[in-house]
Amino acid sequence: MENTENICLDLIPAKANTIPLPPPLPKSAISSHLQKGWVSSESLERGYSCVSTATRDLWDGLFDEAYGADVSIHTDHGGIVYAHAYILGMASPVIKGILKQSKKSGRKRSISIRGVPPDAVKVFVRYLYSCRYEKEQMEEFVLPLLVLSHVYVVPQLKKECERQLGRDLLTLENVVDVFQLALLCDAPRLSLLCHRMILKNFKAVSSTDSWQAMQQSHPVLEKELLGSVIDEDNRQKKRVKRMNERKVYLELFEAMEALVHICRDGCRTIGPHDKDFKANQPPCKYAACKGLELLIRHFAGCKLRAPGGCTQCKRMWQLLELHSHLCADSDLCRVPLCRNFKDRTRKQGRKDEIKWKLLVKRILRTKGVTRAPFFLTIDTIYV
Repeated sequence: MENTENICLDLIPAKANTIPLPPPLPKSAISSHLQKGWVSSESLERGYSCVSTATRDLWDGLFDEAYGADVSIHTDHGGIVYAHAYILGMASPVIKGILKQSKKSGRKRSISIRGVPPDAVKVFVRYLYSCRYEKEQMEEFVLPLLVLSHVYVVPQLKKECERQLGRDLLTLENVVDVFQLALLCDAPRLSLLCHRMILKNFKAVSSTDSWQAMQQSHPVLEKELLGSVIDEDNRQKKRVKRMNERKVYLELFEAMEALVHICRDGCRTIGPHDKDFKANQPPCKYAACKGLELLIRHFAGCKLRAPGGCTQCKRMWQLLELHSHLCADSDLCRVPLCRNFKDRTRKQGRKDEIKWKLLVKRILRTKGVTRAPFFLTIDTIYV
């Protein structure tokens, strides 16, 4: 008993930092298979990492040699592809149903796949065996493979065709054809990608042969696409209009800041009259200040200063009136005619009052404030 206790005590470390390090984690199965050559890096990129390349080669060999094949697949131009019924039935529920019907009738099992190139049928059947395809074959037959995978319910191949088309096989020349197939084959993500590409490059797409063919075969679809182009153009115009309005509102906000700054603090040679300017005064931080100085100078010396007599003076009158609607306290404000415009506002009609309130609301909302902050500090300076 004592020996047992001594052994246990010897196993307990004297300090925390003497605890032995844990053993290294085992290598993942994927990296191990890559090192041994059981799985290729290309297969991993496609997502087929669960089956070794040797197994795939075995299934490919079974398809190429057609050993024990009991089904003949007839294609266009008299082509025949031999395959195995159990493999086709397990890979596609549609083909499984066709084979069951032919077995009940007692006829030799055969399937007709027409309307697509014979080589595309061969690539399709090979995929059913080993989930493998060559890159060149996918680029050449991606559209027929998309149709076949949809008709015979092979979701893995259909998903792969959609991915390849969405990644780098979609062009201005084939986007109309792909769009029509995507609608027929129930591929919403692919149809959305095609729709966006058509709207973005409508001028170039509408001049292709595919568009001309669609005009003859599917005039309703052409009408819908033209409607989408018009709607997108209208949305773009609205976005540009909102951006321009936002720019105007920001400029008005900056003009109000500069106006208060000039009349309150003074800027270079413009008011107030009791302000002493330093020789090394730093440059003004208000972007609209210089332009507003020129407008004030013109307003002070213009002989047609009455509202409506001069375009620049009219603009100055509007800025002064806008300031009065934004001003928090006209009694302490140094901006000229602020109180006069406040009194005039009370006598304005309901229509003019709504117009000015709406303008003020949009200016403040564009800047992201509820009240103009530069008017709230006037009383702290001139009390």
